[in-house]
Amino acid sequence: MNYSLTILILLIPFAAFLFNGLVGMKFKPIVSGLVGTIGLGVITLIAYLTAWQYFFVDGMTDGSFPKVIAMSMDWLKLTESLTIRMGILLDPISVMMLVVITTVSFMVHIYSLGYMKGEKGFQRFYAFLSLFSFSMLGLVVATNIFQMYIFWELVGVSSFLLIGFYYSKDSAVAASKKAFIVTRFADLGFLIGILVLSYFTKTFDFNILTGEDQSIFASTAGVSFLGMSVMTWAALLIFMGGAGKSAMFPLHIWLPDAMEGPTPVSALIHAATMVVAGVFLVARMFPVFYFQAPDALTVISYVGGFTSLFAAVIACTQYDIKRVLAFSTLSQIGYMMLALGVSGYEGHEGVGYMASMFHLFTHAMFKALLFLGAGSIIHAVHSNVMQDMGGLRKYLPITHITFLIACLTIAGVPFLSGFFSKDEILVAAYEHNKLLFAVEFLVAGLTAFYMFRLYFNIFWGKEKHYHHTPHESPLTMTIPLMILAFGSIFAGYIPFSKLVTADSMPFQTHLDYAIALPSVLIGLTGILIAWILYKKETTIPERISNALGGFYRTVYNKFYIDELYMFITKKIIFNYISRPVAWFDRHIVDGTMNGIGWLTVTSSKGIKGLQSGNLPQYGMVFVVAAIVLVLVFSFLI
Repeated sequence: MNYSLTILILLIPFAAFLFNGLVGMKFKPIVSGLVGTIGLGVITLIAYLTAWQYFFVDGMTDGSFPKVIAMSMDWLKLTESLTIRMGILLDPISVMMLVVITTVSFMVHIYSLGYMKGEKGFQRFYAFLSLFSFSMLGLVVATNIFQMYIFWELVGVSSFLLIGFYYSKDSAVAASKKAFIVTRFADLGFLIGILVLSYFTKTFDFNILTGEDQSIFASTAGVSFLGMSVMTWAALLIFMGGAGKSAMFPLHIWLPDAMEGPTPVSALIHAATMVVAGVFLVARMFPVFYFQAPDALTVISYVGGFTSLFAAVIACTQYDIKRVLAFSTLSQIGYMMLALGVSGYEGHEGVGYMASMFHLFTHAMFKALLFLGAGSIIHAVHSNVMQDMGGLRKYLPITHITFLIACLTIAGVPFLSGFFSKDEILVAAYEHNKLLFAVEFLVAGLTAFYMFRLYFNIFWGKEKHYHHTPHESPLTMTIPLMILAFGSIFAGYIPFSKLVTADSMPFQTHLDYAIALPSVLIGLTGILIAWILYKKETTIPERISNALGGFYRTVYNKFYIDELYMFITKKIIFNYISRPVAWFDRHIVDGTMNGIGWLTVTSSKGIKGLQSGNLPQYGMVFVVAAIVLVLVFSFLI
């Protein structure tokens, strides 16, 4: 296969975006759906062929994989040494991400044919889906960090458009603005980090920045600010952008509200596009973090670990099924960040890096399945809230089985994909940081509990009095569920340690029973507790929440982080910074400018008589002035 064909992976979804956005309304809605879906089907096939060619045909004799520039062109030449290029970089993580993004996006496109049928703005929805897919695909194949930043911002725009798709709803508009504003603050840090990095290295190119020759960083030696090296600052600022996109604490507040968008959008955001972009960024820049800013990796590991635990605890109390899944995503992305933070670089030392990418891959399958399954449930009962559900297993057999598979997978049940990838993360954490291992071990139990709390409340428990008899979703929605269920089961059997590693060299992994068995036991314990509390309707959960009192209310209200942000924003920033600045702008800046204008106009009116054109007046002024000058000089002499 000619790798130059990979340009079609970008061109086709962009063409679908232009078609649906500009002329889609002139055709029947199904035309836009088919254009977008067929386009994604074609690039999914190209992505799979590319992955096969790259991993299983063109690999090096020593088992490693080269970096291939499939396409490159100069875009902006800033200096002789600093040029921004646009191109396509193929290496293990970018090829892996092509498979993830196209697979999930293709399933979402098919699923949306049924889920969004009859919705106003159907063509607009498919235009935005294609733009979102194009943006993320452009991000992962970027040859340099500035090209990545361009597509990074396009991902932000796409998420804004899709989260606010129901623009007539105030909550959807507020959620889209919240996501956009929070990630813009984070992206400012990312941009500053890029500028600092390029100032010292004189390049944006990933091949140079992450290559074996680290001499380009020689100019940063001894350069520090506030006690930290300049490269640590650059790395932390770059991670700030990743933390915003991946909704790491304390920049997590936008993600739960993003559930205001259509459910297929939630699947795309959580499984394949926006929130995994931050993990991919750290993985792409990993050699820079590891060799030049190891302290930044420590920060990443603790931020990931804290976010993982923080989100898992909140998920245990939520009743909106999409919000439970949103906090689950926060927790799982925290797992991935932690794994990168505790990773080494060469051989088995790099198990954390491999495990992070492995979990990103498996998580894409089961999290997309969970969100699309949630959409099928919402489609049947027209509600997002657990209390409105119960006993749905006999009405939604396909959704029930596939959702159960996803719950078992994320809970780490043996021999499903989540078990293998989570086990590798726990191994990496145990080898490098026992505290973080203990945190993630606890999170494994919490994950199993809140996922089966969700499962039992929806499919078991007391059957509710539904307005109409729930029914299974159409094939356009259930076929993607079955395909993703297959991926959730078998994705864990891919030999990731031979394909995606920190130093691009394969190594051998094995199942560590000393870690795997306890993690399985704590997962089964979480499932058992959920079974006792929620399989049948009881008063035990209510009694427990009442006994926990204020702590439960605090967790249910997400530790009041949103309220804290609003207090800081409205009460402090608006009252004590914005209003004084606005007063200074209106009264001092505007007042000064208005005063200058008034003085100019008034002076002009006062002296315009001197330019009247009246000769006798000019003569009189001349004579008077001459007399005055004579008298002045006479007095002085």
